[in-house]
Amino acid sequence: MSIRDNFCPKCGKPSDQEGLCMQCRIGSTPWFTCDARARNVQCPSCGAIKQVNTWTDSTRTRQELAPGLATSAVHFHPDVKKPEIDVVVEELTVNRSRATLAIRGTLYKTPVTGTCTVEIIWDKEQCDRCNRISGSYYEGIVQVRAEGRIPSTFEVQMSASIAQQIEETLQSGGERLSFISDMNEIHDGIDIIIGTQHIGLLISQGIVAQLGGRYTTHPKLVGEKNGRQLYRITYSVRLPRFQKHDVVMVRKRYYEVERVESNHVRGLDLKDGTSKSLRADDVERIIGNSRNVESALAAFSDNTIVGILDPVSGRTHEIARPGWMEIRAGDHVNILRDGEQFIIVR
Repeated sequence: MSIRDNFCPKCGKPSDQEGLCMQCRIGSTPWFTCDARARNVQCPSCGAIKQVNTWTDSTRTRQELAPGLATSAVHFHPDVKKPEIDVVVEELTVNRSRATLAIRGTLYKTPVTGTCTVEIIWDKEQCDRCNRISGSYYEGIVQVRAEGRIPSTFEVQMSASIAQQIEETLQSGGERLSFISDMNEIHDGIDIIIGTQHIGLLISQGIVAQLGGRYTTHPKLVGEKNGRQLYRITYSVRLPRFQKHDVVMVRKRYYEVERVESNHVRGLDLKDGTSKSLRADDVERIIGNSRNVESALAAFSDNTIVGILDPVSGRTHEIARPGWMEIRAGDHVNILRDGEQFIIVR
């Protein structure tokens, strides 16, 4: 051993570097620390998880969350390479679990191992969304009505379905407060109570895009918070006088509504099968809707006449054969009734 050899100042053993030898350097370095506790805050109503001050929707169970919470309590020295952690969780009480961690890694090219124990605390707290819903908080109402008539069951159900689809899309995109707190079917339509003005706007636009009509907004000042005025908005959706598949009478001819425009409807002439634009004001009356048809048997058919067997009375009614439809004896056709008159529809 020469005088130029390096010695570890702590243990006195020869060292290949100045200062502490590798063993003493590792021994004097806290290569990991472990928090005594890890806390999980979860909403008991919807399962959302709170991280700092932000709530995030989650469907993960307690068993799925525990390993991640335990490993989050471990903090490694920046020189540790390839860290690995094995976790074993023991359930203590409803609000407590104990996680035992086996920790491995490489420090200064030397394998190191260690263990620690973390107590997991399971806290319950109502999230921002559930808190608003339980407190009957809302920022607006979407009122769906129809012009000069009562919306059909189909239109009410479609409006509710559109609203729910928009809610699901916004929720999955992270807009937790864009919720529907209630939907009330009333005699002349449906009221949709919403948590934000954004979802109210999208629902109104979605209903009009699918069912036609128009919407207007009516804000109402309800208070002030932090110097900012707070409004609740009523979104008034007005469905058109006619809906798709309505069968109407214009100048003694029957038409099935294909599309509703501003002051016109596009209708299929049920006599010759042509599509025509009709002035809404020219419509004499609404016969019914082809969603609510009856199925009837064609007893006989020739080039001009079809004999339709009444499914209720059993009598045969002779009506003019629609030129646009091929009907043979034994076929089933869809009919609507206009008094004693049968109307064949698609």
